Amino acid sequence: MAALEQAVEGAGATVFAKVDHGAGAEGAGLELGASQLLIFGNPQLGTPAMQANPLAGLYLPLKVLVYEDAGGQVWLAYEEPEETLDELDGIDDDAEYIAKMTGALAKLTEAAAGG
Repeated sequence: MAALEQAVEGAGATVFAKVDHGAGAEGAGLELGASQLLIFGNPQLGTPAMQANPLAGLYLPLKVLVYEDAGGQVWLAYEEPEETLDELDGIDDDAEYIAKMTGALAKLTEAAAGG
């Protein structure tokens, strides 16, 4: 998670929140393991989507889940922006901002994974 946060901030994006699912589960007396969600964005990427359809604000900013599986392997996961925004009228799958969001997610997660 620290590497992802560093990559996001280094790219000029803003970290809005970090949700610690593992700690929340533990606080409720449940077991989940390490699982955190980073919520971040860049108005240059997200605003055009919300201009096309204000409901895009329900799905933005971008999110990446960092979790550890039962074998101790750490994973980074996210939903492709094209899939996330697919059902919204006015948002074209081929829009430049969709490509930029997709590229940013790939680049940031690759950097966080040490690639």
